[in-house]
Amino acid sequence: MTDVTSAPAATPPMSPDTLLQVNHLVKEFPIRRGIFFKKEIGSVKAVSDISFEIRKGETLGLVGESGCGKSTTARCVLRLLEPTSGEVLYQGHTEGSGPTDDVIDIVVADKEKLRLMRREMQIVFQDPYASLNPRMTVANIVSEPLVVHGIGTKEDRLQTVKKLLEVVGLNPEHANRYPHEFSGGQRQRIGVARALALNPSLMVLDEPVSALDVSIQAQVLNLMEDLQEEFDLTYLFIAHDLSVVRHICDRVAVMYLGKIVEIANRDDLYESPMHPYTHALMSAVPIPDPAVEKRRQRVILEGDIPSAANPPSGCRFHSRCPIAQAPGICSDQEPELRELAPNHFVACHFPEVKKVL
Repeated sequence: MTDVTSAPAATPPMSPDTLLQVNHLVKEFPIRRGIFFKKEIGSVKAVSDISFEIRKGETLGLVGESGCGKSTTARCVLRLLEPTSGEVLYQGHTEGSGPTDDVIDIVVADKEKLRLMRREMQIVFQDPYASLNPRMTVANIVSEPLVVHGIGTKEDRLQTVKKLLEVVGLNPEHANRYPHEFSGGQRQRIGVARALALNPSLMVLDEPVSALDVSIQAQVLNLMEDLQEEFDLTYLFIAHDLSVVRHICDRVAVMYLGKIVEIANRDDLYESPMHPYTHALMSAVPIPDPAVEKRRQRVILEGDIPSAANPPSGCRFHSRCPIAQAPGICSDQEPELRELAPNHFVACHFPEVKKVL
């Protein structure tokens, strides 16, 4: 197993309104060869030195192409995967009697502290057909977190389950049914109820609507917005559907090949993106007005996504970038994530404000 090391000492302090701060997060998966000795011959660099923060009560969207490291980032934040290095700082966890202002580094937390943190951080998985145990009733699925943490009696847990099912828009009388008796949207609501059981502060939503029909997506998204307001939740929302992200997120971080290339407020990012990769993503979002759609210029990226096992030198996007200078600074020097406008950070040597929508 890869050793877990801390991020560099010079990390920015957490502000009081920050719930989660990720500093220099790295996750690499070893590539092994051989039947017996399993010699390590390389690694897949799934997440490469990324930093971001999530403020209390907001929704941060994490977008990018499939395979760019979004879900790996989410699992490292929750420590469902062990990070290779970096810090994941959480502020305001619940310990026994109530909330505290302690800052906990989840990456190096021991088992007992991590168990307490599980009550504060929950996840809703992408596939509602695979994330629910088909052999368990809905009551057992939703109450399982309560059982694991020893909360309440059996009767108390049953009452909690019924309340949670009602909160997410399901009939409490269906608690004794099995997952196969529900539709995809209903199953995702069951997953949301399970995540809410421990009254968390942070919820990671890993493409929660991508496996659902469009008509059901709107219902689930509206449910998530209502729950956020009712329970004062903070979301890390992972998606590749930019229309969904614009609807629900306050800020958006764009990932490409394990790196964050742009972070900005939602309206700033959608109206005035600066990174060429973000330009390409935004130009792919359909517009319902045919006249506007006809006038808009699409950005078509050349080539395939490079392998995360052997990423390009310098800027990772330079091999597909329409404005890259190669050979030159783009292929030789990795750009830093810089604040080029208020709360608008871009990692590009030649950032350009471009209206694409």
